[in-house]
Amino acid sequence: MHEIALARSMIELIDSHAAKHGADRVLYVHAKLGVLSAMTRALYVSFKAASLGTRCEGATIEIEEVPLTVFCRKCDEVKRPIGPYNFRCSSCGQPTPEVVTGREMQLVSIELDETISTKTSIEGQVS
Repeated sequence: MHEIALARSMIELIDSHAAKHGADRVLYVHAKLGVLSAMTRALYVSFKAASLGTRCEGATIEIEEVPLTVFCRKCDEVKRPIGPYNFRCSSCGQPTPEVVTGREMQLVSIELDETISTKTSIEGQVS
């Protein structure tokens, strides 16, 4: 399952950051996922399972879905395509294969247990 691998990768990154800051627990995780990943719901479930026995166990995860946008060369603008699998400009109908947003997988911030450390933020790409 790809979602479990993604959740484990995210947890390893978070766990490493928490350890560097001397925190035993992570309280909150904020991530961004593009709609093309189609994994938002699955990541909620797999994060909980993958976090068992780690500093992330019991943490709340918030996943912000990033909409799909494409660059239309004819209109010279960033637009939303006609549909999620129809990469044509919604204004002129031209093919728009240049994706601008919608494929992101980004860890935006985490909150560590305040009894150990104050709130901290990290930025990083999850691979």
